[in-house]
Amino acid sequence: MSDHSAFIRANTRLISPPLVPEIRLHLAEESVPIWQKTEDELGEMNVPPPYWAFAWAGGQALSRYVLDNAALIAGKSVLDLGSGSGLSALAAAKAGAARVVAADIDAFSLAAVALNAAVNGVSVETTQDDLLAAPPLPFDVVLVGDLFYERQLAGRVLAYCDAAKAAGALVLIGDPQRNYFPRDRFACVGRYEVPVTRELEDAEIKRTAVWQV
Repeated sequence: MSDHSAFIRANTRLISPPLVPEIRLHLAEESVPIWQKTEDELGEMNVPPPYWAFAWAGGQALSRYVLDNAALIAGKSVLDLGSGSGLSALAAAKAGAARVVAADIDAFSLAAVALNAAVNGVSVETTQDDLLAAPPLPFDVVLVGDLFYERQLAGRVLAYCDAAKAAGALVLIGDPQRNYFPRDRFACVGRYEVPVTRELEDAEIKRTAVWQV
């Protein structure tokens, strides 16, 4: 984790996402250089993209919604699934959650979450377990930002969301309706226009929404 933390500090800078200026994150300004450096660091080719190094549109919208609707979060236990940079987890902590767990299978992500939590003065637990491989853990709220970009992953995430809802959790999803987003399964509870980098999204503004299962 310490090596990952050093790598993150050396290859990012502290930036506030446009839609969530209350929060600062260690973010990369370009995608290709940090992706290449990540491969070099791991000594592997074709490693997963460094999702943790960017504030994606869905995560920004979800975090904005959480901060603006803190009554839904305050005093609750919250899981940020596929946490990436930890943006939504940090928003939940700032909204007064009693416990926040950021889950991601990428060790760089967990290091980024820890660094970002420290910068923002909040407490966030982390886990590298693949939570999609087991029944949902007992959380009051489950946050899902930008996880419907790949067919197989989208199917697993949808199954997890349905199971979490059936177990009594409030499930909130931030997503700009990416390729494998199940459009007929969720109710829209908020719409946002999110400033993003054209390098990542091929646009400067991404129309994004927050959805409830």
